[in-house]
Amino acid sequence: MNEPAPQTTGGNIRQVSLMGYDLINSPRLNKGTAFSDKERDEFDLHGLLPPHVGNLDEQVERRLEALRDQPSSFRRYSFLRDLQDINETLFYALLLRNIQEMLPLVYTPTVGEGCQRFSEIWKKPRGLFLSYPNRDRIDQILNHPSYDSVKCIVVSDGERILGLGDQGAGGMGIPIGKMALYTALGGVHPEHCLPILLDAGTDNEERLNSPHYVGWQHHRIRGEEYDAFIDAFVNAVKRRWPHVLLQWEDFARTNATRLLERYRDQLCTFNDDIQGTAAIAAATLLSAINVTGVPLEQQKIVVLGFGTAGIGIANLLLQLMQDKGIPEAEARNRIYAIGRYGLVTENGNGVRPEQLPYARKKEEVRDWAQPRKEITLLDVVRHAKPTVLIGVSGQKGAFTEDAVREMAKHTVRPIIFPLSNPVSCGEANPQDLLDWTEGRALIGTGSPFPPVSFGGKNVHIPQTNNSYIFPGLALGIIASKARHVTDTMIMAAAKELANLVPTKKDKSAGLLPSLSDSRQLSRSIALAVGLQAMRDGQAQVPDEDTLKQEIQANIWQPEYVPYERI
Repeated sequence: MNEPAPQTTGGNIRQVSLMGYDLINSPRLNKGTAFSDKERDEFDLHGLLPPHVGNLDEQVERRLEALRDQPSSFRRYSFLRDLQDINETLFYALLLRNIQEMLPLVYTPTVGEGCQRFSEIWKKPRGLFLSYPNRDRIDQILNHPSYDSVKCIVVSDGERILGLGDQGAGGMGIPIGKMALYTALGGVHPEHCLPILLDAGTDNEERLNSPHYVGWQHHRIRGEEYDAFIDAFVNAVKRRWPHVLLQWEDFARTNATRLLERYRDQLCTFNDDIQGTAAIAAATLLSAINVTGVPLEQQKIVVLGFGTAGIGIANLLLQLMQDKGIPEAEARNRIYAIGRYGLVTENGNGVRPEQLPYARKKEEVRDWAQPRKEITLLDVVRHAKPTVLIGVSGQKGAFTEDAVREMAKHTVRPIIFPLSNPVSCGEANPQDLLDWTEGRALIGTGSPFPPVSFGGKNVHIPQTNNSYIFPGLALGIIASKARHVTDTMIMAAAKELANLVPTKKDKSAGLLPSLSDSRQLSRSIALAVGLQAMRDGQAQVPDEDTLKQEIQANIWQPEYVPYERI
């Protein structure tokens, strides 16, 4: 990422200053065997490359074959990371042409193992590691001219990676993966994307004791030290890029919400774990409602796992019900929150302030639990008779057979979303859910699953993944030049995806569109988000036509263009 940004001239020709090995070693500029004879003459590439002059199509086929020969998903993940660090255009062409096959390798679920084993596969710099010992150098690091074109950042501190916990510097796999999907699914130019890992240490003893760990081998800083480190980072970002989009990713529950609330009015920022998860969950629920015919305001919804993601989902569903004219108290009463210590109740064990708006009065649920026990999922299902079950707990098997069978007794088409990932943290296996509900469940999962079988038929299981939302959301924010990210912009993304689901036209269709249509989906979501930014007074484009022009201008295609020497 440290090469000078290429300049584009008329006729889509890039002016490039690098020569020979330096040019080939630049992942953003490298074409491998696709350098033309003229370019090989001009940039001193003869002898450094095999004599055959190839093209992008040939390279994609060759790399795809080599990828499929890898022995495991993790090795395929590592192969793709190497390819990204060698030739970005080829990497993105391979992704874009094979989205369904590549997404589970580039992101969930394989990225989880990629983060756990990050130190063993790290080879070349990508993005920035900003460590606590270098906190006084953040401005200096960010000010390198190679970052002049940055428009969006994904940042993590690695403390809560998926459902795998603290991975320290290995958490960098998440910002790298998210930024890759900004480009592959949303079309955002790689030059505009910067993944960042804030290395505040780690409390993962396995990482700390490993001689191969590439991060700062120190226990995590906490309290005022941590907050000052985050503040130094945010202020440096604001100085360097006053209009950048900053996405927070995989911060611990205790930090995620408060950091978003602290900085959301200071710069253009959102948290995908809170807001992106809420948007995709809401859109998928609205799609399932197309099938069941039971309107949102009549659903009874259980959210299992009431941390940042669970609260985000509840808040967005609450807003959607209120938009339909349901009073807030009535809408809130249709949502049942289950946290670490069972159903969230007033004065209950471990209830945090941000959970209190959804806390049930003790007298309401006095008879729900067994004597001297917490109110479990099964207790809630027996008494509340929910129609929707959403899991973001990170607890494998949390949707028990007893609870699911009980749910199925009281609703014709149970809507069940075990959204935690990777697979090892999922609340339920979709095959079990179908078996326990006699094939009636409408299922969406956080991790990808192959089709499952019931009644002699294969049933497709849609991956209810944030990648449906955040690339288009980011594209719309960038294109509209939004000053801040509002809740209504997030809702606009969810509603637009809900407008594009197959069940709008066919109740027997899948709950979500194919991700092979991701570029068009992102374009539509970007327009909806940009228009909402205009209505909210956050956009810096004057009208819809300009917004559409900006969306088109910010969509990059992975293709080779001719180079000429500066």
